[in-house]
Amino acid sequence: MGSVTALRAPSATTWDDALDRFLVTRDLSITTQRVYRLTLNHVGARLPSPRIADVTPAALSTALAAAYPDAAASSWNRHVATLRSFLAFTTRQGWTEPGLAGTLERRRETPDHTRALTRAQIDDLLARKDVPVRDRCLWRMLYDTAARTEEVLRLNVEDLDLEQRRAVTVRKGGAIDTIHWASGTSRVLPYVVEGRANGPLFLSSRPIQARRAPALADIDPTTGRARLSYARAAQIFTSATRGWTLHQLRHSALTHLAEDGVPLPLLMAKSRHESLRTVQRYVHPSTEAVAALTARQDRAARRP
Repeated sequence: MGSVTALRAPSATTWDDALDRFLVTRDLSITTQRVYRLTLNHVGARLPSPRIADVTPAALSTALAAAYPDAAASSWNRHVATLRSFLAFTTRQGWTEPGLAGTLERRRETPDHTRALTRAQIDDLLARKDVPVRDRCLWRMLYDTAARTEEVLRLNVEDLDLEQRRAVTVRKGGAIDTIHWASGTSRVLPYVVEGRANGPLFLSSRPIQARRAPALADIDPTTGRARLSYARAAQIFTSATRGWTLHQLRHSALTHLAEDGVPLPLLMAKSRHESLRTVQRYVHPSTEAVAALTARQDRAARRP
């Protein structure tokens, strides 16, 4: 019996070809795909040649500057991150030379701890493999549940219903409440539980210090480690993200749900806010959402 030779897909010859293949290979939400496509279409339209092999660092820098001459630092950095991700993909395919996006420089941002992160920023954050699974799980759970950080950190293993993807926690004010998560959290949660039947869910990686002896309820009976503190979790997150705060994960989750058209009563149920005025703080679409809406409603756009 003869051997079977896999047929290799033909090389992408144009920027648009490469863009289409890039988006197909990424596990992105529809909205994130639209945002990526907007950036890459704007830059690609300003390149001197449509051929992907003809792109040079100088041409790329010029095209980005022409596409977004007045971009704020946060928007500019998002465009740079999108281009770097796209060109890393084209380089792995052998369509472009390595280091093509090396001349694209990020701009210094002034941290805004009240703003929501973009969907692209959330996707990139939750895809990181350079942080411990405990921290990745915590970040995913905070975004999935839109819960307050304290509500998640006070969870015990016995509070979890892994099959139904939910947990019982104590909300702000002392009321008992239920939080729900999605498949992303479900995939990594077993690595944090590690077969334990009870005790704090998220554990500190540092040994217990005698001068700061925690309450017995905050010590895991299996490992002897203490519950991860809010201060330590916040320090790890802010250091890993260069200035973001854990609260922004909750803010981002609710903002993205509002952008997707989730009604206010459901937003209140998800966030467990008791005041309509409070939850309305999150119903402010981002610039990216408005841009995506504008693109969807463009009457001159080609229809399938």
